[in-house]
Amino acid sequence: MTLTVPDLAQDIDRLKRQRNAIILAHSYERPEVQDVADFVGDSLGLSRLAASTDAEIIVFAGVYFMAETAAILNPSKTVLIPDQEAGCSLSDTITAKDVQAWRDDHPDGQVVAYVNTTAEVKALADVCVTSANAVEIVKGLDPNRPIFFLPDMFLGAFVEKQTGMKMDVWMGECHVHAGIGDKEIKETLAAHPDAEFLIHPECSCGSSCLFLKPDAKMLSTEGMVRFAQSSEKSEFVVATEVGIIHRLNKMASGKTFFPVKETAVCQYMKMITLEKIHASLLETKHVVTVAPETAAKARRAIDAMLLVG
Repeated sequence: MTLTVPDLAQDIDRLKRQRNAIILAHSYERPEVQDVADFVGDSLGLSRLAASTDAEIIVFAGVYFMAETAAILNPSKTVLIPDQEAGCSLSDTITAKDVQAWRDDHPDGQVVAYVNTTAEVKALADVCVTSANAVEIVKGLDPNRPIFFLPDMFLGAFVEKQTGMKMDVWMGECHVHAGIGDKEIKETLAAHPDAEFLIHPECSCGSSCLFLKPDAKMLSTEGMVRFAQSSEKSEFVVATEVGIIHRLNKMASGKTFFPVKETAVCQYMKMITLEKIHASLLETKHVVTVAPETAAKARRAIDAMLLVG
């Protein structure tokens, strides 16, 4: 028998309590997935929750690198991802071999890895960052040593501009954010001239977005939520994956949010469904594991990230 959404949600709650499990969900997940999660947030917030939870089982409603990070931080716990094919186009742009090649050419270099990377890449990094703390972390690096920022070129360019630090930036991109361009932004801003403009630093328009609206707020997804909650404005134009709109509506009720691009959808995030979460809890699938040596090296970079922001 096929369960309805309310029945699935109810049984997921029962299974969570029965198995001492917690569900962590990214803000780009489907609305119904966000609604059954114990915590919804950005990569930094989810990493912190993964590091501190007392639950025996962590079900990660996100993409694979996020579940890997949770597994690295919780080697004695069971980490599950409801669909192991939920990958990341940005993470796929770089491999450990690419990072090692740069390290070989720059033996005194510093590697800064965006959290949107595989465990093998993180293991070769000095520090990980998220969009929420990348600027602060890079500011703390030694400016006299080479810096390699990977893999997102748009976030890297933003960090360079904010810090004044010269970096080698990997030319990777998130296919969703790279697809949000000037045309959609101009049209949406023109339709809502009094709205605040919130934009994720992975978006490809970068400095041109700030030219279109100098008071635009370049923010992580969690930063968008906090800003919308505290702002006196009632309307917001939002440039990022559209899953965030559900969370913004819940966390800043009474305000109105206009996505720049309705089709800015990450198909990997949307692979996680209630049915798959239910099956994951019921059958303990799919278990995420990281080789101990890789995990130990990656954890140093992740722990350095968690200390900031």
